[in-house]
Amino acid sequence: VQLQASGGGLVQAGGSLRLSCATSGRAIGNYDMGWFRQAPGKEREFVAAISRGASITSYADSVKGRFTISRDSAKNTMSLQMNSLSPEDTAVYYCAADLSWQGTSDGYRYWGQGTQVTVSS
Repeated sequence: VQLQASGGGLVQAGGSLRLSCATSGRAIGNYDMGWFRQAPGKEREFVAAISRGASITSYADSVKGRFTISRDSAKNTMSLQMNSLSPEDTAVYYCAADLSWQGTSDGYRYWGQGTQVTVSS
């Protein structure tokens, strides 16, 4: 499956962005999916994950209460609504998918190309 992340950009601290991950080639409903991010000079880290039926979601402690992961099987997309953004959220955000639940692990088989999120202070 091919993943295409979009929606990144430049936003002021306290603002919001909505990232989307579109899939092609396969129905999104077959996959558990997640978001990761990598800031300059840092390792890639888990952000959020959602099961194929959307019954299970998981969030990194750093984004709980601010970010919401969701999916729309009819549109074949997954989204990450990011509110109350801070400069610490600045990173390249990647979407990922796998046929098996990976949760917080970065062992997802399929990865998108990433979208840049920059939060100014």
